[in-house]
Amino acid sequence: MSSISGSIKNLKPSHRKRLEKLSMQRMPARRVITQETARRLTELSFEIGRQIGILVDRKGNIHQVIMGDARSILIPKLYGWRSGLGRLRGLRLIHSHLKEEPLSQEDLTDLALLRLDLVAALGVDSEGLPTNLSIAHLLPDNPQGDVWQILDPIPPSQLDLDFSAFIRALEDEISRTVTGRQVKGRELAYLVAKSSGKDWEITDSLHELNELAGSCGVQVVGSAIQKRTLVDPHFVVGKGKLKEIVIDAQQKGADLLIFDAELSPAQVRSIANFTELRVIDRTQLILDIFAQRARSREGKIQVELAQLRYALPKLTEKDDALSRLTGGIGGRGPGETRLEIDRRRIQDRITFLEDQIKKLAKHRSLRRELRNRRGIPVISIVGYTNTGKSTLLNSLTKSSILAENKLFATLDPTSRRLRFPRETEAIITDTVGFLQDLPDALVAAFSATLDELADADLLLHVIDCSNPAFESQMSAVEKLLEKLEFSEIPVIRVFNKTDLVGEDIVRSVCERFYGIGVSALNSKTFPPLIARIEDELLRTISPPHDDNYENQRAAQPGVIS
Repeated sequence: MSSISGSIKNLKPSHRKRLEKLSMQRMPARRVITQETARRLTELSFEIGRQIGILVDRKGNIHQVIMGDARSILIPKLYGWRSGLGRLRGLRLIHSHLKEEPLSQEDLTDLALLRLDLVAALGVDSEGLPTNLSIAHLLPDNPQGDVWQILDPIPPSQLDLDFSAFIRALEDEISRTVTGRQVKGRELAYLVAKSSGKDWEITDSLHELNELAGSCGVQVVGSAIQKRTLVDPHFVVGKGKLKEIVIDAQQKGADLLIFDAELSPAQVRSIANFTELRVIDRTQLILDIFAQRARSREGKIQVELAQLRYALPKLTEKDDALSRLTGGIGGRGPGETRLEIDRRRIQDRITFLEDQIKKLAKHRSLRRELRNRRGIPVISIVGYTNTGKSTLLNSLTKSSILAENKLFATLDPTSRRLRFPRETEAIITDTVGFLQDLPDALVAAFSATLDELADADLLLHVIDCSNPAFESQMSAVEKLLEKLEFSEIPVIRVFNKTDLVGEDIVRSVCERFYGIGVSALNSKTFPPLIARIEDELLRTISPPHDDNYENQRAAQPGVIS
């Protein structure tokens, strides 16, 4: 059913009736606009002195008449009309221009953001008659990067365009472009970064976000960076830049915007109201990865707890049924709203999960006490995500723990017994990888797992020396260890992936940072690391009372048996 929107309060009754008649007009499906409808539109617009627009569906029905001012019109929310990958809205906008001006930038932006079939501006002459019709339509993604095409102005009576056939062909071509990008079972995402730092810092941050998206099973189709000294309180990158981003993302077929920042609830709402694309931030992306990777009961509990803590402050949607009673007959007032019920349920669930984690922490504490009584030293492997920690553990202990070239491929901590060449034994544990600016919600949720580090006698800090940003990654890990108050535990820096860089670089890095260079895939590089581990354990743990112990220490270190 058609309707009239915009400012109609001060209209004459006669003008209102003519608008209602205009809204009941129907045109042939193959015509963009008929001469009769064009004339009614321009005559009425000329008499009232305002722009008038009509939204027409593909059957030729006028869905809505929009009253604007002398310079522009405001398109209302298009509820119920389709949108999605490779699809246009199914509506075209035709509106009058009182001064016969061409299509404005605002017209073209509405065309792109709303995914309209086309937008057209109808000129009005000095007698209120239609002059030329200016038309623009969207284009499929193309090497030139053009988003829309503007056709030459032409009088409506001379427009020879089969609209139905044209729009079907255009939408089919847009759909093929999107389908060609899409990978089965994967979402298409567009990355957004804001930084006031140096160019290389922005590039590293965006590269890491790209890897996080890949680890989550998302295909990245584009990205945008904006340098700003201050963060926009509503849109992070500014409204103008966000318009460009959304248009480019829709053109590339993306259905998801991922921001390289932690968005506030207000920012999520503002961006989501601005675009129909789904919006997530870096924290939610990491939580999604953790949810996919968690295998143990404890890991699943920790992930759910982090997700609930993240979602709680963002649970601010208005309840449409504020007067709904929940207390039964005789209750006073409106009772609890749906929003309050959801918040209470989340709080109850958080409390329950926190109790479960405390119980699991007690069990883990008992296991640690048992290990301590036996006098077995504990070594924990720490480091940035995807530096080869799990691969190193597999090689040292001849295990088969999952190890992939992905961020956070291993989430649940794993412990194995490690026997040294001189019959010394230790427990070696692989922990979850760290990340730059690891969100506090994740640190808090995984504190129980990271508490394992508190009882470690030695930390192996694994660093990917083939990564150009290894120094910033190393600094991020050490800052987090200091934040968790683990900086007093002895640390051996292990520079991994030496097979991917030159020997001179490895030697220089090891000397500079007092580390050991290894390749986790080559056990022949392990002897110096093994000897260093035994030396560090001797300094931190009282030697056992064994007559043969000194003889064992004098033996030459070799590979692990």
